[in-house]
Amino acid sequence: MKIEKVALREVSMHLKQPFETSFGVTHNRRIVLVELLADGITGWGEVTACEGPYYNSETTDTAWHVICDFLAPAIIGKCFDSAEALAAFMAPVRGHEMAKAALECAAWDAEARSRNVSLRALLGGTLDSLPSGVSLGIFKDTGALLDRIALELAAGYRRIKLKIKPGRDVCVVKAVRNAYPNISLTVDANSAYTLQDAPTLKQLDEFALDYIEQPLGWNEIYQHIELQRQLRTPICLDECIHSLRDAQAAVETRACGVINLKLGRVSGHTEARKIQDYCRQKGIPVWCGGMLEAGIGRAHNIAMSSLPGFVMPGDVSASKRYWDEDIIEPEATITSQGTISVPKGSGIGFEVKRGLIGKLTVRSREFLLD
Repeated sequence: MKIEKVALREVSMHLKQPFETSFGVTHNRRIVLVELLADGITGWGEVTACEGPYYNSETTDTAWHVICDFLAPAIIGKCFDSAEALAAFMAPVRGHEMAKAALECAAWDAEARSRNVSLRALLGGTLDSLPSGVSLGIFKDTGALLDRIALELAAGYRRIKLKIKPGRDVCVVKAVRNAYPNISLTVDANSAYTLQDAPTLKQLDEFALDYIEQPLGWNEIYQHIELQRQLRTPICLDECIHSLRDAQAAVETRACGVINLKLGRVSGHTEARKIQDYCRQKGIPVWCGGMLEAGIGRAHNIAMSSLPGFVMPGDVSASKRYWDEDIIEPEATITSQGTISVPKGSGIGFEVKRGLIGKLTVRSREFLLD
């Protein structure tokens, strides 16, 4: 594939409800979309970075900078055998996984469209439908949280994930488990705790959680080894897994029993495929985490989650949970059984709403082949 054009658009999208985690509250999303033209075929990707450097070191603005000043100029006019080759070409740029992932995912979409196959098929996916879970932000009112869980369960979702932080942890989880003794339940700390908080985290063992996600430092594997020794509940690692080697280090040292895979965090489909395959061989469950994506990012998550290593419900939920109108059609929906169908059309399997993207765009830039 010869890269003929890279077009960036930053869109501003308003969440239907604020989403609170241990590092802040999100009301609006600033999302960079990547349109890549290769051999006359267009593919789409999405930068999943947050607005501030709190989940990881990347932001909407750093991704814009790195793509505009380094990555896009480097790939324009270049020929690649595959999207996988594009990923290898960008490897000398250290870090900035989410910036690289947006370009690489767009290339995967373009390659699948050029072959007239679904992205699922190109990746090697085997699942036709995906079990879907939901991630719920921190609620100040536990009663309101219980009401929201009732709505999500009625919609069919198969797993409830609660965001927690010091002071909103054991008492909240206890209330939820008492109200819903049999549901699949997990918690996500987004690195809000330290090893000194182990006594608090050990109290969560009594609530039959599927896992406790990223309780300690965002770049910390070593201390999770010690914490996992003290817990019956498996630890799921998220923020500190950026590559296959990180996953290998975490699994081989028994720092975790579950891994959350996010395309942006691991720089795209190429590395994600390696990680899920390794984890499948080692018997480590993986699932797809969410970053409050718009439809293009959601479509890529759906394709990734069709790989055989994804054996737990992920955060790939319906578009309408987040947006009054998503930027893809048809929008992502779930069935009454709590599953999302994997599209079989070429590429990501969804059409992009160019008109809506145009209305939402606040800045844009193009890189063209001379």
